[in-house]
Amino acid sequence: MLILQRMATSSSLLSSPLLKISSFPTQFLSPLKRCVSQPTTTEFRALALYRNGVSTSAAVATTESQVSTQHDKLKEAQKEKTDKLDKVVLPSNESSEKLLRIRHTCAHVMAMAVQKLFPDAKVTIGPWIENGFYYDFDMEPLTDKELKRIKKEMDRIIGRNLPLVREEVSREEAQRRISALNEPYKLEILDGIKEDPITIYHIGNEWWDLCAGPHVEYTGKINRKAVELESIAGAYWRGDEKKPMLQRIYGTAWENEEQLQAYLHFKEEAKRRDHRRLGQVLDLFSIQNDAGGGLVFWHPKGAIVRNVIEDLWKKTHIERGYDLLYTPHVAKADLWQISGHLDYYRENMYNQMDVEDELYQLRPMNCPYHILIYKRRRHSYNDFPIRVAELGTVYRYELSGSLHGLFRVRGFTQDDAHIFCLEDQIKDEIRGVLDLTEELLLKFGFSKYEVNLSTRPEKSVGDDDIWVKATSALRDALEDKGWSYQIDDGGGAFYGPKIDLKIEDALGRKWQCSTIQVDFNLPQRFDITYVDSNSEKKRPIMIHRAVLGSLERFFGVLIEHYAGDFPLWLSPVQAHVLPVTDTQLDYCKELTNKLKANGIRGELCHGERLPKLIRNSEMLKIPLMAVVGAKEVESGTVTVRSRSGEDPGTMTIDDFVSRIKLAIESRTSF
Repeated sequence: MLILQRMATSSSLLSSPLLKISSFPTQFLSPLKRCVSQPTTTEFRALALYRNGVSTSAAVATTESQVSTQHDKLKEAQKEKTDKLDKVVLPSNESSEKLLRIRHTCAHVMAMAVQKLFPDAKVTIGPWIENGFYYDFDMEPLTDKELKRIKKEMDRIIGRNLPLVREEVSREEAQRRISALNEPYKLEILDGIKEDPITIYHIGNEWWDLCAGPHVEYTGKINRKAVELESIAGAYWRGDEKKPMLQRIYGTAWENEEQLQAYLHFKEEAKRRDHRRLGQVLDLFSIQNDAGGGLVFWHPKGAIVRNVIEDLWKKTHIERGYDLLYTPHVAKADLWQISGHLDYYRENMYNQMDVEDELYQLRPMNCPYHILIYKRRRHSYNDFPIRVAELGTVYRYELSGSLHGLFRVRGFTQDDAHIFCLEDQIKDEIRGVLDLTEELLLKFGFSKYEVNLSTRPEKSVGDDDIWVKATSALRDALEDKGWSYQIDDGGGAFYGPKIDLKIEDALGRKWQCSTIQVDFNLPQRFDITYVDSNSEKKRPIMIHRAVLGSLERFFGVLIEHYAGDFPLWLSPVQAHVLPVTDTQLDYCKELTNKLKANGIRGELCHGERLPKLIRNSEMLKIPLMAVVGAKEVESGTVTVRSRSGEDPGTMTIDDFVSRIKLAIESRTSF
């Protein structure tokens, strides 16, 4: 059993060295098992046990020092490797045509390898994607073992340095060749190609595919050590659940091995931060199969975070002149006919329900409800702008295969708002939304954005004049804000131009959250009006906007951004109170009650030895731990440890409470 020296007070417990199970000498492993039960590979702080007057022998102390030194060296070497990988700038398909060609060719090489190993496999499509490539096959389900065989065959094809040759053929010739190979999916793809002639790419004289390119000149241009097959998934042909289920093989490919290693490091870090895993470990949320897929259960700790988000959202909106609304989750189907959702959005809506011979519909959006509230009374031009906001839960039909944790669900709460304004108010209102968006996102730790201004598509509603005015207002608001942006020409909605904002997380990934959309369509469909200065009826401008997007998706992004290590003000539990022994329980209960009385989310944890209590708190990512031993009870103090490993030391209870409150109010660390 390891016993550390200088254990007079609990503050000395918090300064003991970090030890890693795997680095223990063999002779110390067995007693350690008996001491702390089943060992893990996670790091923990070995704490002294409270035994009056007992000290550590010199031999054990020396061994501890050696182990600590070995661990520090390993940790430093690992950090150097991680830092080196973090500095590698990974190219994208957009920034490197060479990389795009490599990935596209890898998809073809993989398809060739699969058909060599599995001659009955039918090929479909195989594009390049963000981090690599995939190809879909109609074949028997594959295993990970077979994935390794496919990669070996790919390596052989690459090593043969086969040429990739482009050929143009007539549609009839392409059809003849495909039919000869008995590739029904390729015939369907051919039918969808409108341009002539048809282009084919050959790999050597052994395999070919319908393809427009581009590709590398020879398979040898691919670095075998920079390619890896990642996973197998099921995918419906054409994304239609009524069509055959295919086997999709995902792969990643890079220009060199260093880039691959950097990507794998990034992927491992993303896996560590996966909100689905952390949601279970930290007991934040779940999706219950008994209730159905895509339906989120917010557990008490997750619900606390949601409540903090909602309170801040509501406070900010009220301060910025919004009126808050609550509206029903269902409405008559006629409402969705007027709005156009039944015509243009039906595939994303659930089946209607019969209520006393009238059809009702779960809402997929909140917009029509806000319009109905607007229409309750007449409006004058002096009333504008009118701003309404709602945290409204909506329901959208999603295929089970597309569901993904909190990121793709069937029921979610949008931070929805609508602004009714005059034409000459559009710019100022958009600028106000941009300011509100920045204010909220900064508070949650997001300061890097990608902004796109999407303009009029080919099919649209509204006069040319209003499109020009609205687009100019969005552009002027962005320039006035000083934000750089990109033009997505023709990417606007059919009912108006829009601004989309993606936030960048700690790993540099971009997430679509905020959107601002000018709408010329719904005001016309619902015939909403106001009376102008000449007592004439006019139609107001309607602006849709969301800042966080949906609470579920935003919460998932927050979990991954912070790796579950929420800042103190947002953390579901802000402090654990840890007694050294049960004799300090009464004092700890009083401390916990005082924390709660001051609006601090504190929990008392006991029933285990102190080392395990601290280790559990660290695993649960609790920001602060208040350790209480006999000396703290005697002096009316607590010894504080932060999750970062820093030891603020011993302080009075009042100081502890006031420092936490200040950190929460200022949204800073303790």
